Amino acid sequence: MLTSLLIASLCCWRVTHLLHAEDGPGDVLVRLRRACGDGFFGKVLDCFYCLSLWVAAPLAYLVSRNWRRGLAMWLSISAAACLFERATSRPMSASYYEAPEEK
Repeated sequence: MLTSLLIASLCCWRVTHLLHAEDGPGDVLVRLRRACGDGFFGKVLDCFYCLSLWVAAPLAYLVSRNWRRGLAMWLSISAAACLFERATSRPMSASYYEAPEEK
């Protein structure tokens, strides 16, 4: 079960990262995100955490034996993908800068 969780979590992170942040061959994923616009699917593709829930759902179904375990696996796979994303993403730089006071 732990191996299934790890493999499904890595798959979830990879697919979610691909759909959310990468251009894809021939910029196909950029065009997909633009085509989705500001609608529901566009907002889902803009949010890594939201998208990971959608990507984790079929993976949880594949690795679970019953609906209770499937529900727990769904949230666990998404949570692990979010942790992988935080561990591998570059830290955001501060967007606010205060100049030192002149004396």
